Amino acid sequence: MENRNERWKTVREALERLYREVDGEAGRLSALHAGRLQCRRGCCSCCEDDLTVFEVEAENIRFHYPRLLTEGSPHPPGACAFLDEEGACRIYARLPYVCRTQGLPLRWIEESPEGEAVEMRAICPLNEEGEAVETLPAEACWSIGPAEAALVRLQKQISGGELRRVALRSLFRRR
Repeated sequence: MENRNERWKTVREALERLYREVDGEAGRLSALHAGRLQCRRGCCSCCEDDLTVFEVEAENIRFHYPRLLTEGSPHPPGACAFLDEEGACRIYARLPYVCRTQGLPLRWIEESPEGEAVEMRAICPLNEEGEAVETLPAEACWSIGPAEAALVRLQKQISGGELRRVALRSLFRRR
């Protein structure tokens, strides 16, 4: 029977594979939209306070950044706890999923009041210049759904089916 540490190791490896897949597609989309994306080091308008992640991602951050979480201090309230004084991310090498696709043109499906599937589109306001996101081909947008479903599966593997979320700010040890 697999013990807790072995299970976490297996899930962490699967999470890293998911991140590589996400980064590959996000990289393709970033290159495609390079002329409009304002995203760069120090641009932190999407780095909101009170973001939560699944427990599997919180544990991944704890695993890779124990010193930061025990000895460091969170960014003051009002922005993501992991920003430094210059607005750069202190865990950039191990970003949670939600941060990896910020700024890109997004597409997802919602249900209308009549019960019909409706495609929705959005993009960061800083990246609106250029072709309207509503007219972009589907393959020019990040499709919300598949990566989230994979993340849910990983979360369920380590939680017995619970979809617990953890506030990023709460990862810092209280002093």
